[in-house]
Amino acid sequence: MPLALFALTLSAFAIGTTEFVIVGLLPTVATDLGISLPSAGLLVSLYALGVAVGAPLLTALTGRLPRKQLLLGLMALFTLGNLLAWQAPGYASLIAARVLTGLAHGVFFSIGSTLATGLVPKEKAASAIATMFTGLTVALVTGVPLGTFIGQHFGWRETFLAVSALGVLAFVGSWVFVPANIRHAAPASLAQQARVLVEPRLLLVYAKTAIGYGGSFIPFTFLAPILTEVSGFSTGAVGWVMLVYGVSVAAGNLWGGRLADRLGPIPALKIIFGLLATVLLALNFSAPHKWLALITVMAWGAVAFGNVPGLQVYVVKQAGRFTPQAVDVASGLNIAAFNLGIAGAAWVGGLIVAHLGLMHTPWIGALAVLLALALTYWSGALDRRRDTAPLGSRLMPARD
Repeated sequence: MPLALFALTLSAFAIGTTEFVIVGLLPTVATDLGISLPSAGLLVSLYALGVAVGAPLLTALTGRLPRKQLLLGLMALFTLGNLLAWQAPGYASLIAARVLTGLAHGVFFSIGSTLATGLVPKEKAASAIATMFTGLTVALVTGVPLGTFIGQHFGWRETFLAVSALGVLAFVGSWVFVPANIRHAAPASLAQQARVLVEPRLLLVYAKTAIGYGGSFIPFTFLAPILTEVSGFSTGAVGWVMLVYGVSVAAGNLWGGRLADRLGPIPALKIIFGLLATVLLALNFSAPHKWLALITVMAWGAVAFGNVPGLQVYVVKQAGRFTPQAVDVASGLNIAAFNLGIAGAAWVGGLIVAHLGLMHTPWIGALAVLLALALTYWSGALDRRRDTAPLGSRLMPARD
């Protein structure tokens, strides 16, 4: 793997830490700011909305910028957002800082996915994306537990200061390793970019991305209170459980990339979504028992992010087939779909916690993942129909 890919992975590590560390800090932030747990959950939702806006809109607006300059600018914006969170005087300003950071996150993963696939042979595309997204999973292994520890012992503000330091390291890594002459396709016209929004086959991918990825986040947003209030773990033990989850995620992400390379995205996604729904259902029964809960969380991590490489390489493949002039924008919209799923899941999870209770989040999340599984089967059927169609009809833009 080229060093430029590892520079992208370093940036993904910093971004992943700030995205997910808030999950372990929700009870601490809620207590310190005097807000309810569902209100604290909006720190997850609104960050994800910032990503969702930044991914397609800012990716389109920055299409003509040199890739290295754009990467450096994004990491500078990311660092600034975390410094503002560190100094946020209250809830509203913390929300604003999170949204600003989310804007940088969205554009980074939009261009990062297409850059990663361009650095390796086509047959290694899913593995390249998995390698870059390993930065997210390593963040779950090390950054999130450490950030949770810092927040619980020194204050949640210091967590964001530490993440700012990671942003500086990522900026330096991109400056040193990413080549200045990265080639990228000329930006699409506005009409070509708009076509992505109305292409049925891409909209189907975005739907299963948002629903399938978001389904896991309905319970994950409230994992810390589930562990403390239902499983009986101490507050200090939450970071260790997150460490177990992160180690499992790291292995599962790489496994998901290799599975997508070997079987193809659709067969891999069928397996992963099926396993994810099963694990979330199991959490309803295992959560009251510490060791069973720990085993379930470990199994959950093994499949929670395994769908990311398959979904991302599939949308790049579909965009190359249906909207070849706007692959970056299509990729950016899938990043938006991931985060719309997170935003919706955190919001829905907050409603579930407020009106039904914590332990209704896992089985409802499982139902969402099963819906994504059904959409995956539909996508596969449409692909088979197109592949078996006469050559002339395959050369025309699909409208199925």
